[in-house]
Amino acid sequence: KQWYQRRVRGGEMYALLLCLISVISVESLEVERIERDRHSTWYLGMNLNPADGHIMDYTTGWADDVFIGTYSEALTKDYINRAVWRHPVRYIALVRHQQREVDAVKVFRFKDGVRSLLSRFQAMDPGRQIVTEGGPIQESVSKHAQHMVNDPIFSVGGDLAFNWGYSGNGARIALTGGHLSAADVNDDSTHGLGNHFACNPLTGKALSAEYAKLWPHEISVIQSAVSPTTVQGTDHGTGQKYISGPVYGNYAIYVSEDATSFPEPGYKLDIEVEVVPKYKFFSEEL
Repeated sequence: KQWYQRRVRGGEMYALLLCLISVISVESLEVERIERDRHSTWYLGMNLNPADGHIMDYTTGWADDVFIGTYSEALTKDYINRAVWRHPVRYIALVRHQQREVDAVKVFRFKDGVRSLLSRFQAMDPGRQIVTEGGPIQESVSKHAQHMVNDPIFSVGGDLAFNWGYSGNGARIALTGGHLSAADVNDDSTHGLGNHFACNPLTGKALSAEYAKLWPHEISVIQSAVSPTTVQGTDHGTGQKYISGPVYGNYAIYVSEDATSFPEPGYKLDIEVEVVPKYKFFSEEL
């Protein structure tokens, strides 16, 4: 009888131990899930290198639904991730970096959070859209950053303007704090990312095969309307008005559904970046 009682008590203890293990496992999984849910992810959609021999101007890549470049060189050469470009997003980060190290970053919230970058850049007719509101929700610049006086993204304020067409010219991304040319003015004076001085900005095509070679340029700098035009690096057309200037860095475009902040200068980039969202009131939006 004593042997039987000891066996029963042993069985009860074994069952209790199994219950405790189960509870701990469930709680551990729940903690892990909560920690995972606290993090948001930025995805690399595009990288621009203005001196890699490939010109990502107004007419190339932005609205073409194509994959450009390779994963291994995603942050050293021109690159578009087709899957990321197609995905609906609410936040965008423009990141200037030096060999993957963050130099400067601006984060913006789109007015319309249910559209992809592809659909936004395909909306060229009529184009000229201010796509963010409230200005940057984050702006961080390294104390060691150079060429900040006329950087097309970081020397001017305001919101993001997409597909800014004017006469026979276009800039894919410019800022409202800079000069935004009137629709019928041919002044070559809107400077940003993805530019062309002889295109149909409503279709994204060069005005001729000759002009396709002469007047594309990837990354500009803020400057007056006088000719010639200084651009970053060597990724530009053969038009005589272009002057190859210094490369300020690579410019990466990251997007996210729910990330409201980006790592500070000095951070080493990858094609995915995990962060803890900074602004909680955005997460309550429908």
